[in-house]
Amino acid sequence: MPQIVLILSKEKILELKSFYKNSLKAAPPGAIFSAKTSNSSITAYKSGKVLFQGASPETEAAKWGSVQQTTSENKKGTLKSAHSYAPPSSLFTSSHIGSDEAGTGDYFGPITVAAAYVKKEQIPLLKEIGVKDSKNLTDDKIQLIAKEIVKMKVPYSLVILHNEKYNKLQSKGWTQGKMKTMLHHHAITKLLKKIEPNKPVGILIDQFSLPHSYKNHLKSEREVLQENVYFMTKAESHSIAVATGSIIARASFVKEMDKLSDLAGVTLPKGASQKVDKVAGGILRNIGLDELSKYAKIHFANTEKAKHY
Repeated sequence: MPQIVLILSKEKILELKSFYKNSLKAAPPGAIFSAKTSNSSITAYKSGKVLFQGASPETEAAKWGSVQQTTSENKKGTLKSAHSYAPPSSLFTSSHIGSDEAGTGDYFGPITVAAAYVKKEQIPLLKEIGVKDSKNLTDDKIQLIAKEIVKMKVPYSLVILHNEKYNKLQSKGWTQGKMKTMLHHHAITKLLKKIEPNKPVGILIDQFSLPHSYKNHLKSEREVLQENVYFMTKAESHSIAVATGSIIARASFVKEMDKLSDLAGVTLPKGASQKVDKVAGGILRNIGLDELSKYAKIHFANTEKAKHY
């Protein structure tokens, strides 16, 4: 079974415990907590080690650790080993493509992936209009900034994996990691064609899995990695191109959630909380599991919890 170990501070482990509070399970001896998500099982030990294992552990681990870090003194955590796809610092001030996704941890709604090509001369203006890590922005602010990005005519490519297709792929054995890999790959491929004959200095993907896993997913679908591709966790904090892609992806996700809420006749909450379980329970009661698959990622643990409502 694939597994990844992070070394985290006590404060960070408590942050994880709070984050996974709705997915907690019985913890083994010596552990602070144990949780299970759709991607992996997570066990945090008193020693500071956090074990991620399952079908796609890198998806969860990438939320908390950075392959660029090599010591445990940094509270953000470390992966056991770095990789050769880390970007040079010069990439951040050059004309490059950045890609990011939204909706992967949300029970309701699709996965949206956006790749954006930012020229080096556009970087100062994008910073000026507020482009930064979308996790630090409200959805209303994201919508406003996304409109400004469009006005600036920043080339981008957006790919949306709707829930029905998501659930069909998952039932065929596709992990979420593979789905995200193919979405990023298609978004980048489309954007490279759009900006021809221009060529980016590099392509930076906000890392959600280890590079070898990403390449293996491509290989399984007879695709190959593009030239000058780099991977970095929390890349949106360093790259304006990735931050731009992140904002476009999130703005699209919010729009899709509004459409689905109108279709369902109820406001669909974001995330995967107990509130989500209750709303899903109401949809199950009214229209059944087959119809719920139009709105939700059925394999999430929320589906079983919703049945209790």
